[in-house]
Amino acid sequence: MRAEIPQTISKALKYLFILYIGTSLLYTANHLYGLYRSPASSDDNAALPIKPRSPAHSLAPIDVQPVAWGKQKLVWVNSEGIYETMPEDFLLSKIFAGAMGPSKVIPYYFKAERTPEPEDITITTLVTSNRFPVLSRLVTHYQERERFLREEAKLAVTRGGENQHWRKEYRADGPKDFSHSQFGGAFLLIRIFSTTNFLTPGPISVAIHVNDDEGRDQIMTELHQLYKSNPLMRQFVDLHLIVDKFDRQFNMWRNVAKFFARSEYIMMLDVDFHLCTDFRKSINKNPKIMEMMRAGNTALVVPAFEFIKQEDGLDWQTFPTGKKDLLDIVKNEKIDMFHRTWVKGHGATNYTKWYQSTDLYKVTEYQFSYEPYIIYKKEGSPWCDERFIGYGANKAACLYELYLSGIDYWVLPNDFLIHQTHFYPESARKKERRYNRKLYDNFREEICLRYSRMFVGIGQWNTSRSDNIRAECAKIRGFRQAVKSLE
Repeated sequence: MRAEIPQTISKALKYLFILYIGTSLLYTANHLYGLYRSPASSDDNAALPIKPRSPAHSLAPIDVQPVAWGKQKLVWVNSEGIYETMPEDFLLSKIFAGAMGPSKVIPYYFKAERTPEPEDITITTLVTSNRFPVLSRLVTHYQERERFLREEAKLAVTRGGENQHWRKEYRADGPKDFSHSQFGGAFLLIRIFSTTNFLTPGPISVAIHVNDDEGRDQIMTELHQLYKSNPLMRQFVDLHLIVDKFDRQFNMWRNVAKFFARSEYIMMLDVDFHLCTDFRKSINKNPKIMEMMRAGNTALVVPAFEFIKQEDGLDWQTFPTGKKDLLDIVKNEKIDMFHRTWVKGHGATNYTKWYQSTDLYKVTEYQFSYEPYIIYKKEGSPWCDERFIGYGANKAACLYELYLSGIDYWVLPNDFLIHQTHFYPESARKKERRYNRKLYDNFREEICLRYSRMFVGIGQWNTSRSDNIRAECAKIRGFRQAVKSLE
C-alpha cells in the first residue's frame, strides 16, 4: 500500500508536467500569433470592423451596420530580427498630432487594384461625406459620358477644328444631367477619368471625412455603393477614412492623402477644379522638367481659371481643352484668373506672361497669400500645418512653408485648370477666415525663425536654397536682427 502512494504521486507529477508543457506551448503560440496575425483577423474586430480591404474583397456585398473600428498593430523589426509592436492608432496620433482629436484614421480603406509607377503623379484630394450621393450619380452616368467624349475625340481627329460647331450642337441636344450646379466639386474623381486626352487614368489618393455621429453607418453604406459602382475607381483610387467629430480640418485631410499616396510625385488639387489638359504628358515627356522634379526643389504650377459669369462654369463639357481655345475666351472676356477679385491668391503666377509663354518660367513675385495648384515631390517636402481649421489661409500656409523650405515655383506654359462653379457657406467662411488670418500672421513669423535656425545649423544659410526665406522673411519686422543672433 505504501509503495503505491509514491507511484501515484509520480504519475500525478508526470501529468502535471505534461499539462504545464502543453499550456506553455499554447500560450507561446497564441502570443506569436497575436504579433504576426493580419489586422483583419484581430479579435477586437469581431463586430464588422472598418479595415483596409483588398481589391478582391471590394466587390463583395458588405453589411457595414453596425460599424466598429478595428484596433490594428504595427510590428517593428530591426536588422537582427528583433521586433516590437505598436498600436496603429498610437502611431497615427503622432503623425497627425497637430490636428484636433481623437480621430480614427483608416488608411487604404479601399486600395486601388493597380500599383502606380514610381514616377507617376498621384492626385491628392479630399471629399466630404455630403457629396457621396452626387458622386454616385455621376459614376452611374460615366459610361455614357465616356462614349460621348470618345466620339468627340474621334471627330476632332478626322475633321480638325470643324468639330467645334458639332461639339456645341451635340451638347445642346445631349444629356443635361452632367451640368447641374448641384454636382459641384464631386466631379473630380470622374472627370479625371474622362478627359478628352484619353490617357490611362493616373492614381488618386483621396481622404474622406466621415462625421462620427448617428449618420455614420448610412454614410459608410453609401461609400461602399459608390466605390463598387465604377470599375475605374476600383482600379485607380486609394481611399482613406478620417472618422471624428471635427469638420473642415482641411490641412490634416491633405496630409492624410499625401502620406498614403503611392507615387513619388503628387498634385495637390481641390475637388472643384476640372483638369483641362494632359499635364502628365507635359511633365513626363520633358527631360528638363523631370530632372528638376527629381532634385526635389521644384513645384510645378498649373494655372487656374474661372468663368466671369458663374453660370458659364457649370458645365465642364463646354470647357476648353487647349491653350489656344482658352486664349480665345480670355480675349472675349468670358474667363479670367481664378478669384480675380483676390489677386494675391494667384497673381504671382503672372497670367499676362503665361498668355505669351511657350516655356517653363519661374515665379519671381511671390507673396505669402499665393496658393496655386502645384505638382511636387512627396519625399522631403514639408507637411501642411494642421492647426489651421476651417476656411482661410490653410492652403496658403502649406505653400508658404514649401516655399521657405527651398522649393521654387515654376509655371507650366501650356497646362491649365478651370474652376467649376459651386456655392460656398459664406457665413462659416467669414468667421473662420478672421480666426485663421490671425493665426497665419503668427505662423509666418514662427516658420521664418524655425527654417532660419535650420539653415544656419546645417550651414546652408548663405546658399541658393535659402534665397526664398531670406527674401520673403525680410519683410517681417525684426527678422534680420533675429537671424544675426543665430549666426
